This record gives sequence, C-alpha cells and structure tokens, in this order.
Amino acid sequence: MRQARRAAAICGLVLSVALAAPFGPAAASATADGSTLTLKAIYGPDAVKLDDSLVTKWFEAGKAYTAIEKSATVAGGVDLVRYETASGKRSVLVDASWLVPAGAKVPLQISDYDWSTDRAQVLLFVRAPGARRGNPAGDYWLFDLKTKALHRLGGDAAQYSLLYATFSPDGRRIAYVCGNNLFVETVADGSITQLTQDGGTLILNGRSDVAYEEEFSLGKAFEWSPDSRRIAYWRFDTSGVGTFYLINNTDGIYSKPIPQQYPKPGTTISAVQVGTVSVEGGATTWFAIPGDPRQRYIPRMSWADSSSEVLIQHLNRLQNRNEVLIGKATDGSVRQVFLDEDAAWVNVNDRPAWIKGRWFTWLSERDGWRHLYLVSRDGKKVELRTPGDFDVVSIENIDPEHGTVTYIASPTNVTQRYLYRASLTGAPKLERLTPAGQEGYHAYDIAPDGRWAFHTVSRFGSPPVTDIVSLPQHKSVRTIAGNAAMHSFVEGLAREKTEFFKVDIGGGTLLDAWMMKPPGFDPEKKYPLLVYVYSEPAGQTVADSWGGDRYLWHLMLSQQGYLVASVDSRGAAAPRGREWRKSIYRQVGIQASADQAAAVRAMLASRPYIDADRIGVWGWSGGGAMTLNAMFRYPDLYKTGIAVAAPANQRLYNAIYQERYMGLPEDNAKGYAEGSPINFAQNLKGNLLIIHGTGDDNVHYQNLEQLVDRLVASNRQFQMMAYPDRSHGISEKPGTRLHLFTLMTNYLHEHLPAGAQAR
Repeated sequence: MRQARRAAAICGLVLSVALAAPFGPAAASATADGSTLTLKAIYGPDAVKLDDSLVTKWFEAGKAYTAIEKSATVAGGVDLVRYETASGKRSVLVDASWLVPAGAKVPLQISDYDWSTDRAQVLLFVRAPGARRGNPAGDYWLFDLKTKALHRLGGDAAQYSLLYATFSPDGRRIAYVCGNNLFVETVADGSITQLTQDGGTLILNGRSDVAYEEEFSLGKAFEWSPDSRRIAYWRFDTSGVGTFYLINNTDGIYSKPIPQQYPKPGTTISAVQVGTVSVEGGATTWFAIPGDPRQRYIPRMSWADSSSEVLIQHLNRLQNRNEVLIGKATDGSVRQVFLDEDAAWVNVNDRPAWIKGRWFTWLSERDGWRHLYLVSRDGKKVELRTPGDFDVVSIENIDPEHGTVTYIASPTNVTQRYLYRASLTGAPKLERLTPAGQEGYHAYDIAPDGRWAFHTVSRFGSPPVTDIVSLPQHKSVRTIAGNAAMHSFVEGLAREKTEFFKVDIGGGTLLDAWMMKPPGFDPEKKYPLLVYVYSEPAGQTVADSWGGDRYLWHLMLSQQGYLVASVDSRGAAAPRGREWRKSIYRQVGIQASADQAAAVRAMLASRPYIDADRIGVWGWSGGGAMTLNAMFRYPDLYKTGIAVAAPANQRLYNAIYQERYMGLPEDNAKGYAEGSPINFAQNLKGNLLIIHGTGDDNVHYQNLEQLVDRLVASNRQFQMMAYPDRSHGISEKPGTRLHLFTLMTNYLHEHLPAGAQAR
C-alpha cells in the first residue's frame, strides 16, 4: 500500500465553484521578492523542477558510466554517452542520428537501456504510452555499435507488446515476455524461440500477477542461468482469483471495463510454479515445492552461484515462515537449507549474494534487529556480521574479493541514513563511510568494483545533490546533479526552521515528529495545526530528507498561517527494531490511530500555541485510511480531514499486504473490522473531504463508493471528488495536480481557517 484518499457526498459541482473562488494568500501572486509560494509555483506548467534525472549505468565494472542525454544536434533525440569515472572525460557512444528506424523521420524516444556483457550491443527501451503500473510494456530495439544496425525485437509482435527484455550473460540471446509467454531471440540472426505455450489472460509466464508486483516488487519473473543455457521462471495461474473491473468512461461513448485478477484477503490467490527451461526450447523442469500452491508464495528465486541449482524463497500464506530451498535444475528436486520465521511476519531477501559458493547473505530480524547474516550452503552455520542495537536498512554492495559488505543504517538517528561497511570474515568489524558531520539522508548506487558510487544526499527542506564519490574514502570527484535552480528557489522562500522532536505519549513511548511553523511565528498566539499522516507498516513520514512538491505544499500552508506536523506511530517503517515495527501485528489502523491521537493531545498539552479548535489531518493511501480513522475514531479531536485514495475497508485491499500484517480474515475477524475506518463512519462530526481516482488499480475506487454508502446511511455530511481514470497517484492528464492541490487548499481555508489568533 502506498497512499489513500477521502469521502464526500456533496460533490464536484460545489467543489469546482470553490476552485474558482479566491481564498486569500494562496490565490495571491508571489511577493515581489518571490519569497511566498503559490500553487502555480509548485504545480503549474512553469514550476521549478529538479534537474532531469540521468538514466545512468555503471560501465566497465565502474571504470566508467553511461547516461542518456538530450542530443545537441537532433531535435527530440537523445545520445548515449560515456563518462570516465575518475576524470569525467565524455564521449558519445550512440548518437541520436543513428537511432532513426528505417522509414521513420524521428529518432527513438528511449527511456531506458541495457548493455551486453561485451558492450558491443545495447538494448533500447521505448515505453508504451499509458501502460499499466509503471509502464512495463513497450518496444525493444537492439543497436550494434560496430555496424550501426538497428533491429526491433519481437518479429511480427504488435507494437508495445514486449516486457522485460534482458540480455543473456554471454550476450548472445535476449529473453522477453510477449502475450504472457516467454521468448528468446538470438542476437546474431534475430531467430525467435518460444519457450512457453500456455500464456494467456489467466496464465502468466515470466511476469507476475498484480499482487506480487505491488507487494513483492516482482514484475520481471525470470532469471538467466550464469552459463546462459537455461532460464528459471515463474508461472502464475490466476484462474479462480477474483476479477475486479476498472471502468474507463472517458475514452469513447461507451464505457470500457478493464479486468484485473486481484486477490483480496481470504480469497483465492494465484497458484505459482517455478521451474527452468532450456533456451533451445522443450519441456520445463518444475521444482517440487511442497504444499498447496494456492496457500503459499514464492517471492524470490535466483541461481545459487551455479547453473545447476536455484535458491528459492518459499513463504507460507501467513508470511511468517520463509523456507529457503535449493532446487536442482536437472530434476526439480528441492531441499530446505534454512528457515527464517517470526511470530508476526518475515521479510523477503531481495537477492542473496554468494561468497565463494559456500555462503549466502541473509537479512533477518531473528535477534530483534534487522541484521546481515552469512548462511552456509548446507544451512548448518549461521554467522551474524552486523552486530549491535540497530537495523540494517538495505545492502548496497557485497565485495567477496575483499570480504566486505556496505550497507545503509542510522544507529543514532532513525530519521537519517548513512553508509557503513562491515567485514564478512573474522571478527565482525563495522565502520561508517559517510563522513562525520554530513548529516541528512544519504543514498548510494555503488559500482560493481566497489570503488565508486553515485551518492545522493538531501535534508528536510533541502533538495538532493548527486555527486560521484570514491570509496571507501568517500571523496567527491564531481557533481552530476546539483539541482541549483531548485536550491535557489527554496532558499529564497520565507520559512522557519523545521523542528524535529520526539513526542512522549506515555508508557515510555516516544514518537518521532517534525513541525513546520509560519514565518514570523509568535508563540504567544495560537495557530491551526494540520497533521500529515501515514503510519502504515509500509512507510515513514518523519525523515530528514527532501519531500518534493509535498514539502513545498506544506511550506506554502505554513506561510499562510498553519502549523504543519507529522508523527510516526509505532509500526511505521523506521529502523527502530523488530519490536517497534511488529507491535501493530493484527491491529493495523487500531494502535497507530490511537498513537496519532495521543501525540496530538501531548502536543496540545505542551504547546499552548496550537489551537485545539482548529486541528486538521490529511494523508494519502494508507495515510488516507489513517485520516479516516482519525476523523471517525476521535471526532472531538480532529475538526477537518482530507483523505486521498484511502483504503476504507481492509477486506478490499490485496491479500498479500493485508494478510501479512493482519492474518487471515477468518482468524482475525475482529481486527479486520476494528481496523477498517468504514465501520466507524457513523461517528463523523467534523468536515471531511474524500478524493479518489476512478482508475486506481491499487486501492480501488470501490473503497470510496462503499464509504459514501455508509456515510449516507448515517446521514453524515461530507464532500468528495472523483478524478476520472486517474490511478493511485492522481497525476495523469494535464492540469490534474494543480487542480487536486487547489481543491485541497481551498477546502482547508474554508473549513480550517488559517492564521494566528489571540489566546
């Protein structure tokens, strides 16, 4: 779950009138010195943007890197360029003029690319317009750097019908998915071999279903063997999974139903098989995974440092047991080598790395913190390599040659992120690589040789800067994205320093929080408070990092006279240990909303400048659900709420997410009922605006409609806005974001009046 929305009964006509009406500061133009934000300055066509992101790839193990850049000579075209990492020397590898297909007049509009191992060929991706969920579909073109030949993959396949094209390790073949079947195309002559035959509407080969894609981040569902002779892949049988229909009402005079096989809690899930097939074709060798395929998940599979065995992660449906299996590619037999289990849930390991073929890496919370372990190939030995009372946030690089691992952690401040290094042999040794004094939120893309990294750092209210640093010295050699225009824009804005602090809600529980105050803030007066919420187990809002346009909107509201704050409840995805994160097990929406209300009350008691009669709350996705819970469970505390794309009923979201944190509905009926805000809608007293995209394929528009029914039945007045055919992010089509945030801003000004008042 990513974010959620709000409920309404009066509708678009009233709201569209409000949109046109001026409401004070936000309607005014910027001051002469540009220090006051406006909605157009944030969301308008001329809004200041971050630098165009470079699609960079490490090249030659890190000696160089490549990037897509706008062509200086071909209108609308892009070049693929090479930079020497140490010196920054630039050269053009693929000129835009070479990327004009026969019969075409304009070059390919490539958005991504991939190099063959010998760097003689490059695979170019042209994204399909409007493709679902991250636009995975498109056209793939193969370009030969020596002959300058340009070839479209797929033979006679329809335009924009290929997914996940990937070079084999030896560069001789390319595998891809088309029509939900797996194909291999030979680079030398373009010959195509179809590896699976049964793909169709309900059978997916080499690609995942919608729930795996959302919750396990598994889209591409196949892996080349190291020797390039076989492919391990997933097969999803979605027959029996409930069909949810999205309705497109705007692209013609008749509506168009869009079917989606979408498993909801307690219902049938996809039956998943994994196996391997020869690139020459023939029968698939299926792994003999134990148990009912309708009651398990296989979220990860990778070759086990050889071309004869595969490492398989096998989760039970409750996701509290991850059995690590090694399967033989020749006969499909499997053996369990490791078991990770928890009373709540266990996490999936993205890609375990192999150390000399004898050990694999594993992240686990088995000692109460998320740490890196080495597990022997037979599973008999398990070694802790990152001891301490802190969480490893992510693994960034494994260097088997030097016996080190680099990882992200923040042992002393969970709102920030830093790079550390640990030894993989001998006594554990931990060291921080991010230099002391460089506070903030640091992210890294480390080169394969471990000597260089793209390093991005930002802070709350300070846009990101990306440079190239040498490792382990962490010496910057060059800035590649300084975002100077955004820095200049933000630094010229009127603002107070954002306060990061902890809220004591009693019982020894301290919650992380931040608060933005109006410029010229006067503590002797009182101000309205708007609380930005999420607090689902999938996210963290209290982070010392750049917040993008969300930060700018909050800053604009503070300029208009609002206090804006955010608090992370227990269970939020902060690196505060297992007990913190899993305290919400089987009570999502219940404990966190109580924590949020307790935090607001604690702030009211300790900060007399907060006006108790002007408390507002807003959030998106899981934050939309939290907003609904706040308005319905604590109606005397919160006066105004805006819920965007909100899951109002936990029974309506996908099975993987809800069952992971709540268990099965039949085993936790009370938790599902009490955690779903829809069941408390009759308690609404304040002002509520609910917003949803009708094309939301993550949190379905069904949530809004069922909530509206419940509110109407209880005669609770509210307002709502539906954005036709917009997805969960409500960003498609011209003008959408400006309209959305104008709507939200107007609503706040009408129902949660801005500005300081005498106490």
